[in-house]
Amino acid sequence: MSFRQDAAHLQKLANNAFCQTGTLTALADSGQPDPDKLQRALEQTAAQFESAALEVRKLCERHSTGTGGYGSRPVLPPMEIAGSVELLGYNWLHITLNTLLPHCRFQPPEWLSDTIRRLLDEYEAQGCKLPFFNRALLVIDEFTGIQGRHIFDQDNKGWKAVSNAIKGRLIPDDDQHTLGLALLSGRSELDVCHITLLDLSDAADFFAFHSGDYEVKHFYSGGWS
Repeated sequence: MSFRQDAAHLQKLANNAFCQTGTLTALADSGQPDPDKLQRALEQTAAQFESAALEVRKLCERHSTGTGGYGSRPVLPPMEIAGSVELLGYNWLHITLNTLLPHCRFQPPEWLSDTIRRLLDEYEAQGCKLPFFNRALLVIDEFTGIQGRHIFDQDNKGWKAVSNAIKGRLIPDDDQHTLGLALLSGRSELDVCHITLLDLSDAADFFAFHSGDYEVKHFYSGGWS
């Protein structure tokens, strides 16, 4: 598309996001909104804003001239802010996200899938090769010190965004015969999410290391390898 078409599309997405906030205002004015209606409205609002934000990312990549702003070197590289990717000693892919999985009941967050894809792109751009697993185990290990987080309800975590990001790239598909899933959690002073993808046959070894006689943070720092 031309820049004019891209700009018009972005404006439409931004208008949709603004209009969606009216639903939140209406629910707020109604007094005590139904929890399910509120949750759905919140996720739909987030999805609208995420779509607009992702379109801005694409627009910058397609049309940035490389001077005066987006194309210049940022003060803090965005990939370092978002997280990192590394290959552990057993050919296990480890992704660190410097944030927590969002609360999500009705639809996976697009921004999280996009962020993971970009982290993987950055890893490959450094000359590193990503592994590919025919059958894999996805372990999502979240750490936080925040008390009473509704996100600790495992069925409400936005973990599907992770499997969506790796499907077709690190694994053939994310169906139940191809991808196993383990959702773990712990307490720490820092909010962080560790994502590890490994061959399904290595599951016993992973959990043996994970439950060993040392701190989990030492495990994820690669001290076990």
